[in-house]
Order: sequence, then C-alpha cells, then structure tokens
Amino acid sequence: MYATFRAENPKTRIRDAASQLGVSEAELVATGVGETAIRLDGDFGELLKGVPSLGYVMALTRNDSVVHERKGEYQNVSFNGHVGLVLGDDIDLRLFMTHWKHAFAVNENGRRSLQFFAGDGEAVHKIYLTDQSNEAAYHTLVEQFRAASQSAHLPIAPKPEPAAETPDSDIAVAKFQQAWRDLQDTHDFFGLLRKYKVTRLQAMYLAPEGFAIQTPFDKVKQVFSRVAQTGLPLMVFVGNRGCIQIHTGEVRKLVPMGPWFNVLDPTFNLHLREDHVATAWVVKKPTVDGVVTSLELFDVAGNQIALIFGKRKPGIPEQQAWRDVVAELAE
Repeated sequence: MYATFRAENPKTRIRDAASQLGVSEAELVATGVGETAIRLDGDFGELLKGVPSLGYVMALTRNDSVVHERKGEYQNVSFNGHVGLVLGDDIDLRLFMTHWKHAFAVNENGRRSLQFFAGDGEAVHKIYLTDQSNEAAYHTLVEQFRAASQSAHLPIAPKPEPAAETPDSDIAVAKFQQAWRDLQDTHDFFGLLRKYKVTRLQAMYLAPEGFAIQTPFDKVKQVFSRVAQTGLPLMVFVGNRGCIQIHTGEVRKLVPMGPWFNVLDPTFNLHLREDHVATAWVVKKPTVDGVVTSLELFDVAGNQIALIFGKRKPGIPEQQAWRDVVAELAE
C-alpha cells in the first residue's frame, strides 16, 4: 500500500502520507523493516545517552503545524525519572520519555536517522546524520539497541483524547490572575495552569489586563523580519507531548513559500504553516529578574504551535531591544 502511494506521490512527506492513508507514521516506517528500517527497543534514555558519539547531527522535532530543525552535537544528556534534558550549545531539548514507545533506525536513500514515536505512532523526535557525523558510531548504536523481533507489525495505541477545558465559570479567575501577577519564574507558569485547571489558550483570555495581548500573525512575522535585520537573538520553542526543542540564536534568511513561513539558516530551519495559526499573543510573565515577554502561537483547537522569547538566561533581565520590538505588536 505505502510503496504504491510513494511511487505515485514521491514528494509527499511521510507524515502527510500517513494522514492521507489513515494510518500512523510509525506504521508506515515499519513497512520498511528488513529493507529501509530496523526496529529498536530497550531503554530509549540510554540510547539517547549514546547519541553524543554520533557527533554533528540534525535534530528534528515537530507538531502538526511547525517543523523545527537544529544542527549541532548532543551534549550533557541527563535524566531525572522520565524527564530528560539535552543541554548543548546548539541542541537544547526537554524530553518526556513516558511518550517514547517505538523507535527505528531508518535509511532513506542513504540518509540515515534515528526516529522515535509515541504509542499512537506519532513522531516525537528524529535525529539525522550529516556529512560530518560519525557513521560508524551510528551503526554501533543501532546494533546495541536492535530489537530481537524485526516484525513489520507494530502495536499501535489509540490517539489520546484531548483534555476537556474547564468552564470559565468554574475557575477562580481573580485568584488565577493574582497568582500570575505573583509569578517569580517563567517555569512556574505550567504549574499555575495546572493548579487552576486552565488550558494555555484559555489563560490568554483570562489573563490579568495587559499580560496577554492578541496580535495578528502578520505582526509576528514583522518581529522575525526585524530581528533578522538586527541580529537580535531569539529562543524558538517547538514541541509535542514527547519533546520540546529550542533554538537559541539569530534567524537570518526568511523565505515565505505558499502556506509556509520558513527560516532557512545554515544550522537552523523552521517551517511553519501560517494558515494553522488561529491566534497569536504577546504574553508577559513576571520573574525575579523582571518581566519576561514571549510570543505564543495557537491553532484552532487551542494547541500551542510555537513559543518565542528574546534570548536570556536565568539571573539576567530580558533585553530591552527585544521588549522594544515586541512592544510594537501591542500598538
């Protein structure tokens, strides 16, 4: 089935092919077991600890609306229970390993990769070799984690149901707003949402006055244009349930192409479906270092597409140049 589809639609990406065929991406990859794919198993955290041996690679994390590709080396890979970190100068990841259920080593016309999927077969993270990678180390790692069974049959779990949104009338809005004003760290925002049972998009509408301002996506693109001209460094977060990938640095080459808004730089590529952006927001969060300003993009279902900050580190106030650029969105 997939071989025929691929022959008839050679330019269709595998994620789109899976959607059109009514199957998961992992199931399509599994059809190549014995030819283009090798099933992997074992402790995927331990596997990731071996990835630094591959040297210079490309990390890819995506959701339905945006693809985030970053080149570099995996460094400082660590785990605390089911939560992992990769804290390199170039590749910066947050890993949620309870969602990493299937893995393959894939050879697509000589382009080798490690690909990881959730229980329902949706991709959570991929690692591609480059011309500078250590291919011998790749083969060693693949053999170490090669599954005993190389069956093409893949047990696939049902897609998780989206969590129901708490009605606004059942939320202690005044207390939620005060807790937002009292934030000390941006990392505490997730706990705030969980405590008051508020979805991230719902929080935008319930935010204290002036802390979340809706803006057209065209203005967000203007921010990218401005930072591309000035070299002001950004932090661009893209994630799914299994992985969040962060680019910290400049964006330079902006290339619109049909419905896609693209960043095409030597070490960082971003491919974002403009038509998937239902709402965009300028968001302010208090911290001990002063207010931190972000841009947050959501799709029509309320899923976060991407999160954008000016480059900063804990203990250092946000750059005024970033605040000035973003302030124009609220005018």
